[in-house]
Formats: sequence, C-alpha cells, structure tokens
Amino acid sequence: MERQNNVTAPEQAPVEPTDAELIAEWQGGDESAAAALVRRHTSAVARFLVASGAREDVDDLVQETFFRAFRRVDSFRGTASFRTWLLAIGGNALKDMYRRRVRRPVVPIEDREFEDPTENPHNIAIERDLLGRLGDAIERLTPMQKQVFLLRAQQGAEYGDIAEVLGTTAGAARVHYHHAVKRLKAELSDDDG
Repeated sequence: MERQNNVTAPEQAPVEPTDAELIAEWQGGDESAAAALVRRHTSAVARFLVASGAREDVDDLVQETFFRAFRRVDSFRGTASFRTWLLAIGGNALKDMYRRRVRRPVVPIEDREFEDPTENPHNIAIERDLLGRLGDAIERLTPMQKQVFLLRAQQGAEYGDIAEVLGTTAGAARVHYHHAVKRLKAELSDDDG
C-alpha cells in the first residue's frame, strides 16, 4: 500500500478568546462563554478565598463571586484584569460572610501530603512544624497585611492588582507586604530561639 504525503501548512493552536471577548459573547447571549470564564478563573478564586480564611464555605463563596460578577459585569471597567476584579468581588463576599457569623480561626497553610514513604520522618516533622508556625504567624498579621501577603506570595499578584482587589494604592500594598514579611521573619526567628 502506497502512503500519500499530504503537505499542509503548519497547524496553529487554536487561539483562546480573551476575557473581554468572552464577556462580550456572554452579554450577546452565549452561555458557553460564561461557562468558559468560570472554568478559567474558578481555581484562582478558590485559592484566594481559602488563603483568606474560607474553609467549608469555599464552593458557596466561589459561586457567590461569579453570581455577583455576572450580575454586575456591566460595571467591569477593565482597568485591572478580569481575574483581579473577581478576586475583589470574592474578597467582598468573604467579608460579608464574616459579618454574618462569628469568625473562626484560620490556618491558611495545610499539611502537605507525602507520597514517598522513604522520606526522613524527622525532616517531615520539622517541615510540618515550620508550616504550622508559619500558618499561625500569618494568622496573627493584621487583616490587610494578611491579604496583601497572600495575594503576593500565593497568587503572585502584582502590587497594582493587589491595590485594585483591596481598594488601596500600589504603594500602600507594597508597604503592607514589606511589614508582613518583616513580621513573619521576626516571629519565626523568635520561635527558633
């Protein structure tokens, strides 16, 4: 059997639509565009909410975040990214939840699962202890320092985006981050001594 050689132009990967394009498609009646936005941003919103203190309510808060966002999508100005705007909405939903109930203690860093049973148990114990102390130290930060630190350290957010999420300035976000890091270093070094 003879094999045919079909020479074609190199295939290009399909270009993912931007958030702005998906928003416009959704506003035009395409429900799949809204679903694409949800798929694209759900895990980042959930990580931010968990790091900010949400626990068993994360799924409800993520759902509330998207509900609020789609209800007010006309107010999205595009001065920050859509994800930053969602994080701001999620942060407000979390604050609203806290206002409605008594705040529970939060440990934003969870124990790591160790797949390798040959890992040194002593090192595992030291690492878990350090993570626990870091989580406790993060919990003792001021609310603003905690949110700025988690957005920067966990989400990798830029100061301008952090400022947009938290309703402050980039300079103030930078100062809060600096103070948070300084305080965490001091608390962790005090625990070692």
